[in-house]
Amino acid sequence: MTATAFTLDIGATWLGDGRTRFRVWAPERRTVEVALEASGSLRLWPLERAANGYFEGVHPARPGDRYKLRLDGGDAFPDPAARFLPDGPHGPAEIVDPHAFRWTDAAWGGLSPRGQVLYELHVGAYTKEGTFTALLPQLPLLRDLGITCVELMPVNTFPGRFNWGYDGVGLYAPCARYGRPDDLRRLVDEAHRLGLGIILDVVYNHLGPDGNYLSQLSPRYFSKKHRTDWGDPPDFEEPGSRHFFVENAACWIAEYHLDGLRIDATQDLRDDSRRHVLAELCARARQVSGHRRLWMVAENEPQDLAVVTQESRGGMGCDAVWVDDFHHSAKVAVAGGSEGYCQDYLGTSNELLACALRNSLYQGQWYAWQRKRRGTPLWKAPPERAVFFLQNHDQVANGLGGRRLHHVAGERRARALTVYLLLLPQTPMLFMGQEFFASSPFDFFADHGGSLAEAVRRGRAIFLSQFPTARRAIENEGYVPSAGEEAFLRSRLDLGERERNGGALALHRELLKLRREDPVFSGRMDGAALGPQALALRFSVETEAEAAGQDRLVLLNLGPTLRLDPCPEPLLALPAGRRWRLLLSSEEARFGGLGASFPTGEEPPFLVPGQAAVVLASEEVSS
Repeated sequence: MTATAFTLDIGATWLGDGRTRFRVWAPERRTVEVALEASGSLRLWPLERAANGYFEGVHPARPGDRYKLRLDGGDAFPDPAARFLPDGPHGPAEIVDPHAFRWTDAAWGGLSPRGQVLYELHVGAYTKEGTFTALLPQLPLLRDLGITCVELMPVNTFPGRFNWGYDGVGLYAPCARYGRPDDLRRLVDEAHRLGLGIILDVVYNHLGPDGNYLSQLSPRYFSKKHRTDWGDPPDFEEPGSRHFFVENAACWIAEYHLDGLRIDATQDLRDDSRRHVLAELCARARQVSGHRRLWMVAENEPQDLAVVTQESRGGMGCDAVWVDDFHHSAKVAVAGGSEGYCQDYLGTSNELLACALRNSLYQGQWYAWQRKRRGTPLWKAPPERAVFFLQNHDQVANGLGGRRLHHVAGERRARALTVYLLLLPQTPMLFMGQEFFASSPFDFFADHGGSLAEAVRRGRAIFLSQFPTARRAIENEGYVPSAGEEAFLRSRLDLGERERNGGALALHRELLKLRREDPVFSGRMDGAALGPQALALRFSVETEAEAAGQDRLVLLNLGPTLRLDPCPEPLLALPAGRRWRLLLSSEEARFGGLGASFPTGEEPPFLVPGQAAVVLASEEVSS
């Protein structure tokens, strides 16, 4: 697709000659005026009705001036397409020149489809300062860890002092709590200088309840035909509304040089148009990306193959899809609790192996939780199109107190699963602090007041009550879910733990180095279950000429030590004169373990160490 220059045609566009063009879609309104605050005075500038429900006009205004939109001679509201809302979602918009920033990343080519390692983080909770600028010194540390792409949780404007980001408003405006628009550009520019990509999490299936003024412009921004768990979704079948959201995706890519988007809950982008909005959104983002290769990732609960199929072949055109199956099976395996939306998982070695070999578990089978069949044949997609994770913002917070995996499973089994995750061919994602076993939880938090805060707290309790154990804690034990300032402060990382928990950090660094530098892990992979809680993966290169000495064996055992005698599984065998040697064990003392043990395969029995993962390489036995 040929790249095109991007100019946002809604909101306020600085023309560079002392004038700004204003344009807004408000088809039911009789009049729209710009209430401009400049030089200590307030001026009202009328916008003229144009075609297709738009109002537009060019008036004397410049970057730094602030304005609202006055509708039908009555109240004035912030512009939903504002590029910056310095006083939050209820205050005036600020005119911004998106081209003033001096980029230095012209040589940056973007992200390739293969080889990515994602790192999800929340800007407000990652550092004590909670700003874009405070993230700058963290970027080299993430690069040196082996991360290739940072995934920012939503950064658009929200009400209050802190927010998860998934009920945001002001979709075009980076939150002033995190910094100014150019601070985000500086973060992206520095990441590119270091060789890191940055993608942004965006939410188009709903908007938050506080500060959403789209419906003031027109009720036609929201659908009455479709419903979701969050109420009326955007109406993507209405041209003006569709344009607002598609151009938002393009704006983040073109004006901030982001390397892609992670699109929230794509199964809830309800659209009966001939061309689905997700396909148009992905194509439009690529159209304005210039020479940069984008990496578009979809959250999609059904794990639909169409999401990662090219649009020319009937798909949506995303590059990868989040796979919840891997997380759910791993969590049940080490933490128990096959309940709520995890009730259809057993946590067995067969499940973990099937995910590794076929990208997901549910590909059309009956799914009791939803009382219907779930999934599509995702095994047909290349493995890099499936994003695997042991933790993410949702899955950590969807439990009492936002406890992390190593809190509920113990560090031994968390280390073992880390080995498994980071050596699989699927695209791995780490969640902030996971790499050093952060002691801080990650809970849901939002700074709402009054009745809305109480409604959010009740809603949170209802959501958690889908898990019988959590419901009992809430109804019988007096547990009160916290969603306010206490939850936010508790969720902040203590980055000093990087040094104090150096063993866990070293494990992640060594595994990502092995993944990156050992070509055998990019070769052929086969696997077998060795027991209910133990499995083996064997990696080899493709040709016989290259194969000698190039096999790798990964053993994962989440249960007690397994004694295989006899040992009929051929994946564990080696030719005469060869044995297995240790490359890495999750139980090495340097990683915080109790000491490594491993089988060489030379003599029986073949012992698979318990609550551990070991990585073995074949070698010739010296005479």
